[in-house]
Amino acid sequence: MSKAEILQVLPNLSAEERREILDKLLQLEGEGWLEAADLTDEERRLIESRLEAHRLDPEAAIPWEDVEAKLIARSGR
Repeated sequence: MSKAEILQVLPNLSAEERREILDKLLQLEGEGWLEAADLTDEERRLIESRLEAHRLDPEAAIPWEDVEAKLIARSGR
């Protein structure tokens, strides 16, 4: 499938399907970042455990829009 074909099909996908594709793209883009980061062993373990927790229960995450709205409401802007 060509890039043009992929771009043409994307609008026809459900939100969940697009989210899955985005997750895969981010995964591919980000592979190796953890190994390349200048982190302590403790920091690396913490990040890995949080990533694993998210993989097991992605619905537990709070969308950025919700977090941002709460922060804006707190700041009174």
